[in-house]
Amino acid sequence: MSHVQIIAEIGTAHGGSIERCRQLIQSAKGAGADTAKFQIVYAREILHPKSGIVPLPGGDIPLYERFTALELPLDFYRQCKAICDGEHIGFLCTPFGMESAQELTTLSPQAVKIASPELNYLDLIHEVASWGVPLVLSSGVSLLSDIEAALETAAQAGCPKHLITVLHCITSYPAPEEEYNLRLLATLRDITGVATGVSDHSLDPILVPALAVTQGATIIEKHICLSRTDSGLDDPIALDGKAFARMCQAVREAEKEGSEATIDRLSALYGTERIQKILGNGVKALALSEAQNYGRTNRSLHWARDIKKGETVRSADVLCLRTEKILSVGLHPKEKATIIGSRLTRAVRSGDGIHWDDLITKEMR
Repeated sequence: MSHVQIIAEIGTAHGGSIERCRQLIQSAKGAGADTAKFQIVYAREILHPKSGIVPLPGGDIPLYERFTALELPLDFYRQCKAICDGEHIGFLCTPFGMESAQELTTLSPQAVKIASPELNYLDLIHEVASWGVPLVLSSGVSLLSDIEAALETAAQAGCPKHLITVLHCITSYPAPEEEYNLRLLATLRDITGVATGVSDHSLDPILVPALAVTQGATIIEKHICLSRTDSGLDDPIALDGKAFARMCQAVREAEKEGSEATIDRLSALYGTERIQKILGNGVKALALSEAQNYGRTNRSLHWARDIKKGETVRSADVLCLRTEKILSVGLHPKEKATIIGSRLTRAVRSGDGIHWDDLITKEMR
């Protein structure tokens, strides 16, 4: 069995402190991770200011304001990359829009990761897929059609299949281990022809990662923190250094002993029924814990300003954002080019999802 890449998702757990970031990188390296991952956050690329209160592992928070507080200069990530280089651990980063993607290119990334909510942000995927570096796509709260559209877009941008990995994921915090349906990894490989792995939001450090190895995962990604009691957005569902090391050890053990022996061993420890539930039936479907968020967590088109009836829609009037809990879900991001130049049938408000009923089809010449 080939070496499984373990990604320590630091995300925003550093809280903007480069010293804290150094501690997290060193903890990830010491635990056995191959790669440390970060996020370049600009709130305006992700949410509308009217997104409201969003429930997260640490409690209900005004997410736009919280994301704004996490914004950092590009030099911070340049320092993160330098620390990773010094610790001999890989550097990986997620952009959430075109601005952060362009900034990331200046760091000469050796790979790029797209988060689950951006899987249907096809313009962003086309951009990063054109870089010629390995592309990791998370597929939480997605349908098979969403995955296929993302892969088709990557292919159109010139990214070959051997550079792409799709990570099965459940967009729930925490995600129940029994909903992971890890036999899906083989299904996705067969259908798409690309490597598969897991982005794990469950609390247990062993079950999903080790069982994912038995299903051919090439990448295991899990959040890391200094303490689950810290204030990072994902700290309550992350693993501290000791727990992350246990996970790494479990992954390496599964690599060595093989699929059948690993499943037998874990079945003896956790019970056959539970292990079989985690392995699942291999059919792609939304997990129960994330199904209600489909469409809201993903990207859709929203109005950037209040616009009067009869006005013509400009490119700057249309934003591709996560809807979240309060605003209405808009059209799929792929429709942006279609609606530019249309006229409004009614007045619309900033932040609202864009709907066909808002528009009079533009004249084609």
